Amino acid sequence: MLGLKLVDETVIGRARTLRKKITSGDRILIILDNIWEGIELTSIGIPRFNELKRCNSKVLLTTRKRDVCYRMQCQASIRLNTLTEQDSWKLFAKEARNSFKTSTFYNKARQVSGECGGLPVALKAVAKALGDKELDEWNKAAERLKVSQPPHPEDEKVVFECIKLSYDYLKSDVSKSCFLLCCLFPEDYDIKIEDLLKYGIGKGLFEESNMQNARDTIHTIIESLKDSSLLLDAKGIKGCVRMHDVIRDVAIQISLQFFVRAGCELQYWPRIDAGKGYIAISLMKNKICTLPAEHLVFPKLHILLLQSNIMNNIPVSSFQRLKALRVLDLSYTAISLLPTSFNLLTSLHTLYLDGCLSRISNISLLGQLKKLEILSMRELPLLKLPKEIGQLTTLRMLDFTSVCVDIVPSKVISNLNKLEELYIQCDFADWGSKAEGSEVKRNTVEESEAEGAREETNASFDEFTSLLHLQILKVFISDPKCLPTDVEVKSNWKSFDICICRDPSIRESLLDPSSPLDSKADSKALTLDTTMDTLPKWFTDVVTKKTEKLQYRNCRGLVNVLKEYYQGTLHSLKYLHVIGPSDKLEQLMTTITPIPNEPVFENLEELHLDGVNCLKELCVGELPNQSLCKLRLLEVRGCPELMNALLQSNLLKRLPNLEKLSCEEMDKLEYVFSYEGSEVEQSTLTELIEMRLENLGNVIKIWNGPAPCEIFCHVKTLVVFECNKLKNLFTSDIAHHLHDLEDLSVEACLGLERVIEASEETVNDKIVLPKLKKLALKKLLKLTRFYGSTGSATNDEECIEFPLLEHSHVERCHIFNSPAKDMLVSMMNKQPVLIPMQERSERRTNFKQKKIRGSERKKAWPSMTTCTVAINMLQNYKSGKASLCENG
Repeated sequence: MLGLKLVDETVIGRARTLRKKITSGDRILIILDNIWEGIELTSIGIPRFNELKRCNSKVLLTTRKRDVCYRMQCQASIRLNTLTEQDSWKLFAKEARNSFKTSTFYNKARQVSGECGGLPVALKAVAKALGDKELDEWNKAAERLKVSQPPHPEDEKVVFECIKLSYDYLKSDVSKSCFLLCCLFPEDYDIKIEDLLKYGIGKGLFEESNMQNARDTIHTIIESLKDSSLLLDAKGIKGCVRMHDVIRDVAIQISLQFFVRAGCELQYWPRIDAGKGYIAISLMKNKICTLPAEHLVFPKLHILLLQSNIMNNIPVSSFQRLKALRVLDLSYTAISLLPTSFNLLTSLHTLYLDGCLSRISNISLLGQLKKLEILSMRELPLLKLPKEIGQLTTLRMLDFTSVCVDIVPSKVISNLNKLEELYIQCDFADWGSKAEGSEVKRNTVEESEAEGAREETNASFDEFTSLLHLQILKVFISDPKCLPTDVEVKSNWKSFDICICRDPSIRESLLDPSSPLDSKADSKALTLDTTMDTLPKWFTDVVTKKTEKLQYRNCRGLVNVLKEYYQGTLHSLKYLHVIGPSDKLEQLMTTITPIPNEPVFENLEELHLDGVNCLKELCVGELPNQSLCKLRLLEVRGCPELMNALLQSNLLKRLPNLEKLSCEEMDKLEYVFSYEGSEVEQSTLTELIEMRLENLGNVIKIWNGPAPCEIFCHVKTLVVFECNKLKNLFTSDIAHHLHDLEDLSVEACLGLERVIEASEETVNDKIVLPKLKKLALKKLLKLTRFYGSTGSATNDEECIEFPLLEHSHVERCHIFNSPAKDMLVSMMNKQPVLIPMQERSERRTNFKQKKIRGSERKKAWPSMTTCTVAINMLQNYKSGKASLCENG
């Protein structure tokens, strides 16, 4: 990549920066993907042909339209043909997942496949739509596609008919509507499923009794649309989907009553024919600065999406004629006033005002929207939750996540008796608290002079527990004394994210305005700076007993997490984090057994310890059988007092499913693992696949004590960094069983002499790391050999093989001068074939790249006639680096 940051906001400025980089002398390939119309390359900073030729650079573009190549004066056009008939059938049959048992069925399927014009997107859509259908449906589809077949297979009509066929076969009108909602978003956009849910509720698509059921329904629909190849997973973003741009174009054509110009760089309101009876208009992600001065006349309009525009003003009369509007999104605009016509939107069910940059002074207009069900005001810079919100008695979801809000008047929340989901993480956290030392910012506020000077009390936590329909709660609380000591009716929150912390900086660090609680994942999270014994019993029943993710942040009173486990009834806990200093937590777990032989933390999957300043041991005593049996990840960082071994015998035998271990920044730790006794259980750590050991300045051994043969047998990745007292990583006994090791990185371990230590008796035993692909050895100032014993001479042969090695990097290993130094050596086959260096090029296979730098080649390759390598070492080698390998 160019490594270029385009910080200038103007097109001209960005073009100038890009042009300067392209003409700097480097040879650059510029790829313009999916061009739909001719563009002037110089306008975006790409020089003309002659200038590109002078700097040895080229432009490659892809397009679906042949005339684009002509208009852009391409020197050569390479046509990517559609799939052949045979390849089309292979793809079609794979996607259809149908055996086509009879010859009639098979022939009909081949016919349908042929009607798709060899276009993959069409083949997949039709195959998924018809895969489980009976023969008569295939006959109908074949006839329909045949009628629509144009003379040229690449014609867009083929694509339209194929995707339209898949759309028509969707099982319900709700599925079709959800599919069409996706085309309202820009091309290649990561569409949040939660947005589809809220737009769908506003549109009236779901008949479900509550939001959670509607959420389950839309997730089911999304999966079916993905199964039909009509939607794609977003790239690495949970809770989002994408729509292929071709399918999006078809969806827009299907939805004739949608006007979509999302993400088109529009600067002005476009001309929209009011006579076409549009029910949805999407102008999101443009640069529109204002709405038309005259009122909008769209009497049938249900959805209006204007988010992410730069408009700072909406004319007074804009919304006068939008009385059918049900969904309005004004998020991330700069509006400072709602138009007075806003109170005429009496049919509005879903309203987004997220991230409006100005404080909307007349927010009281919201009180007139009596049918509103979804109200999202995330990141809105208001100091106070408007009391008019309490008039929205049909509201089902309120999202008021904002760092600014520090006043929540009483009786506002409790009036919302149909509320199902409440996201109210904000600066305000003193729910009616009068606790000594609590950070009550305002117990009273003066209302405006027009209403007369009188005191207004803040809301109390009782208002949440009075909401009988509430299923999701996300809230900050400053002190456990804010919680009522008892409640009349215990809430049944299906999902929650509750933080009880006095320190506002901790609360703010948890604030994530970009995404609300993922209710589909059924999150149940609790963050505390206090211990379980300070919480009322009802809270244990309603919250802690169901908690799956628990964080202790700067909890100085924490003494023993086992005690917390019993007091909080934490049987459902999956993720435990202990973060920050604690005055009393010297042993994480000290065994107490009020319930003898009952397993503890039996569902825990991840344990994270970070910055626990006085922690000396993880566990004292024996845990009952099956305790910690599901733990997959252990991460310990910045615990300077942790002594002896991280994992000792009493814990090792309780971790049969540990997969990842990360251990960093321990000043006193001597061993990572230590086992006392004569024999270790053979199943110990056999599921471990990744281990990271960093900044462990006092560790002298990774494993101390007797080791089972199969230990580390499934480890794939091992990273060791700045462990200066380590002299070796493994004994040869352990190394013999590193069957799955793929990636080994050792860096800045200043005392390391050998990677694998052998005894004098076993030094001639061959060790094979059969799956090792990547090997890095950096800044190992005392490393002399990769494999050997104390008595091994530098030039003694090393019986070590890496048959699948692809990449190696050796750097600043000044006295590493054994036959394995270049990481290309694989020696000591049963009948090793040794060849002179000059012959290697004739015998090697698949050798791709090697770099030697930082020293003279004579030092890196001391003798062309005496340095020997094993042939099989090079079978898969791809690249290597060596630098500063000189002696001394």
